[in-house]
Amino acid sequence: MVSTADFRNGLVIELDGTLFEIVEFQHVKPGKGGAFVRTRLKNVLAGRVLDKTFRAGERMEEARLEERTWQYLYSDGDLYHFMHPQTYEQIAVGAGVVGDNANWMRENDEASILFHEGKVLKVAVPIAVTLTITKCDPGIQGDRASGGTKPADLETGVTVQVPLFVNEGDTIKVDTRTGEYIERVSN
Repeated sequence: MVSTADFRNGLVIELDGTLFEIVEFQHVKPGKGGAFVRTRLKNVLAGRVLDKTFRAGERMEEARLEERTWQYLYSDGDLYHFMHPQTYEQIAVGAGVVGDNANWMRENDEASILFHEGKVLKVAVPIAVTLTITKCDPGIQGDRASGGTKPADLETGVTVQVPLFVNEGDTIKVDTRTGEYIERVSN
């Protein structure tokens, strides 16, 4: 059990059988009446945000989450297969749970998987990944009408905008949160 005094950003609590992550909170002590805590909660599974007020000292169940590193093996349609590196245990995760992170996963790459009571809640990839460009038009000297960028297809199949000096076969670092080019990596 956790009290409102123990609230912190990122804490996951269970309300009415649903998991919520505390995005922000504020303790309020009005001049008249009892103290309370205003919170903004994010549904862990659905991603929706909810504003909720709790009385000071109110207690609720803290969710026990476990995050482990797994190795991505392969995809066969709607399922993504992962293996635990020490135990060689394998699990299959649905495409809905993996979401857009599938754009940044290569076979044999590591991913963090978040579990709650043995059920997979979320698959997370590193903030920055290094990928190779498989298809890219050559940059034309003096072409600045496109803002100095051009589209490039990466080995995972996703297309990102890169600077004109980047060529096919180059290895680049990409921000997985925004899908933006960070830098070219020397081979």
